[in-house]
Amino acid sequence: MAETIDRETEHAQDRRIQLPAPTAWPIVLAFGCTLAAAGLVTSAGFSILGGVLMFAGCVGWIRQVLPHEQHEAVPVTARAVTIASRRALVERIRLGPEHRAHFPVETYPVTSGIKGGIAGGFAMIVPALTYGLIKQHSIWYPVNLLGGAGVAVWTNSTPAQIATFHWTWLLIAILIHSVTCVLIGLLYGAMLPMLPRHPVVLGGILAPVLWTGILHSFMGVINPILADHIDWGWFLVSQVVYGVTAGIVVSRQERIPTSQSLPFIERLGIEAPGLMDSRPDAGPPRNKEER
Repeated sequence: MAETIDRETEHAQDRRIQLPAPTAWPIVLAFGCTLAAAGLVTSAGFSILGGVLMFAGCVGWIRQVLPHEQHEAVPVTARAVTIASRRALVERIRLGPEHRAHFPVETYPVTSGIKGGIAGGFAMIVPALTYGLIKQHSIWYPVNLLGGAGVAVWTNSTPAQIATFHWTWLLIAILIHSVTCVLIGLLYGAMLPMLPRHPVVLGGILAPVLWTGILHSFMGVINPILADHIDWGWFLVSQVVYGVTAGIVVSRQERIPTSQSLPFIERLGIEAPGLMDSRPDAGPPRNKEER
């Protein structure tokens, strides 16, 4: 510590500081690396010359720091610096409705996604049954197609058997359809803050296309026989109907403020400088009358 103080005193008296001596060896080293790389696509002579320059740059650079570092004394001109401020108080960030920490200002609750999922589940039954009547001449074909996926004997069933009524397959289809609609609605509700002003776009376009694409990619591995019987065009139509209906239901729900985007300390109601407005009676007086 004493040696450091002596050096600082000596430097202050001499008005000079020690800086590393300037050197051109780093440039030589960099130029050698460039030539060595250029020789890989041109000629071996460039690589050899680059290697020589790299070696010379390394040796010259090392000799400037070993065994003793080379320094250069630079004169220092002392200048008095006075820092003054016209402000008597420290300014604080004023958070308004347009501040990025509050975007979106309002959004839909997660429960609205569940309501939309239930409503969409009932709505998508219409295109599914329409597909059964037009393509398979039976409203039970799409029902049994969904319910038969969980039955062991489904692989041995003929199209005629799938088109007939089965209590077991109906109950399984209702269970699968109900659980899937509620889970997708819950996921949909969690995604709402991403597009809070356009729930119909999110539910009617983005979500159905994404969901259909994922199923189309993995259904051949999960259940190849079921994948062969699914008409993916009608499947996408039913998903779009589901999403549009869910989006309409969600858009009619009451919005709630997104307080979860605020800092935790502000949600607790604790005054935090720089994050929230101060109380009127806190801090020193702000004008001459108050002083």
